[in-house]
Amino acid sequence: MDQRDLVSRAQRGDKDAFALLAGAAVARLDSAARLILRDGELARDAVQDAMVRAWKDLPGLRDPDRFDAWLHRLTVNACLDQMRRRRRRPIEVEILELIEPTIPDLADAIAERALVDGVLRRLDERGRSIIVLHYFLDLPISEVAACLGIPTGTAKSRLNHALAQLRSGVADVPQVEALASGRTLA
Repeated sequence: MDQRDLVSRAQRGDKDAFALLAGAAVARLDSAARLILRDGELARDAVQDAMVRAWKDLPGLRDPDRFDAWLHRLTVNACLDQMRRRRRRPIEVEILELIEPTIPDLADAIAERALVDGVLRRLDERGRSIIVLHYFLDLPISEVAACLGIPTGTAKSRLNHALAQLRSGVADVPQVEALASGRTLA
């Protein structure tokens, strides 16, 4: 059964059709939400909020072919809502026990991942959302614009601004020179 038919059935109140649509999309949405929010618990909450909103607002979706873009947009908006709520609460930090790496390249991968995480944290919600949708979810800029409900030109502008922030953020991090030269960090 194709997605358009499932969306049409779900719009008429078919819970099974919506369950199939949601099941097919939840992993992608959770991945995007985790990249935007940088917190697994908040990401799950945002995806759940997006799914509830999707079920409630699905009858008003005019173009069933745009269901995926619409669902991404709902998820990004739910992430932004989570971030706004989070600013009002104290931040909790979970400290994990580090496991000694058995493969020498694992340390480099962890350091690079930490670097990317640190630089992404410096971006505002808009920039992080565009970077995640375009580079991590591999959506074309036109779909990114549709997900965020902004014109394509605005999406391109925000993407360029976010990339400039990323570049300057990477240049400001002292680990970059050490990683590039292969030295280990103390």
